[in-house]
Amino acid sequence: MEIKRATPDDAERAFEIRREAIRGQCIGAYSAEQMALWTRGTAEDGYSALMDKPFYLGWVNGEPVATGMLDLDKNEVGALFVLPAFTGRGYGKAMLDHLEKVARELAIEEVVLDATLNAASFYRACGYVGEEQAVYHSPSGLTLACVPMVKRLAAV
Repeated sequence: MEIKRATPDDAERAFEIRREAIRGQCIGAYSAEQMALWTRGTAEDGYSALMDKPFYLGWVNGEPVATGMLDLDKNEVGALFVLPAFTGRGYGKAMLDHLEKVARELAIEEVVLDATLNAASFYRACGYVGEEQAVYHSPSGLTLACVPMVKRLAAV
């Protein structure tokens, strides 16, 4: 997978990857109503603004299949999504490794994230720590159960 910094032109495709990933991988962890609210709208409803942050797309054979972001204001990993047809191939781990590398290069010693319930075990396997459930409040007003997690990064 080739990882490239996203541009404003990538916002709609990044939003589509997010929508497909949520609808394909969060079944059972969240209700159909929650997933419908979570995935409604378009990139122009605020998601496109994320392209100004260190936001990346993972490309396989010329097709974007994964996204990931580093929010430098909060030292937070976010928007880690992989198209359902491409899960289980290490693309999510590769994107997470890339985001952690960027954080280390910026001398960030610790990153945080709010894991979806279905992804908490993935993050634990990648060295993140956190067990307690909390409530995530999205900018759109949606509330979802999540697992706040943290990882101390080794120096470069």
